[in-house]
Formats: sequence, structure tokens, C-alpha cells
Amino acid sequence: MMLALFGTVVIAGIVGYASERSGFTQNGVVQSIVICVGGAFLFFFLRLMFGIGFNAPGWNAVASSIGALIIVPFHWRR
Repeated sequence: MMLALFGTVVIAGIVGYASERSGFTQNGVVQSIVICVGGAFLFFFLRLMFGIGFNAPGWNAVASSIGALIIVPFHWRR
């Protein structure tokens, strides 16, 4: 379980960095990585508690990171 948590953090960091470098977001590299890791942590613990998500932890990390990148910046925009 601990390796899945580390893998989730690494995958979320890669997704955050790649989304910033590709131009998908314009938050800043560190901010995008923090948003992705936060979303991945949330989804990881939801998977542990309720069993919601895909069977593979990697797909959970990718889906939650992209979802967090879409939801968080639009929520705080005015």
C-alpha cells in the first residue's frame, strides 16, 4: 500500500509538470504539481475507504490529477 501511495505522488507530479509544460494549464509548475498531488491524495484515500475508482492505482492517479487541474483553477477564478 505504501508503494502505491508513493507511485500515486510520482504520477501526479509528472502529470502536473507535463500539463504545465504542454500549455494545458497556466498556473505555474509548482502550483500545478501541488494541485495534482492534492487531488491524487484525495482520490487515493477515497479508493481506500470506499473502493471508488479504477482497479489500477496508476489510472486513479492520472484521472484524479487531471480532474483536480480542471476543477481547482476554475473554482478560484473570478
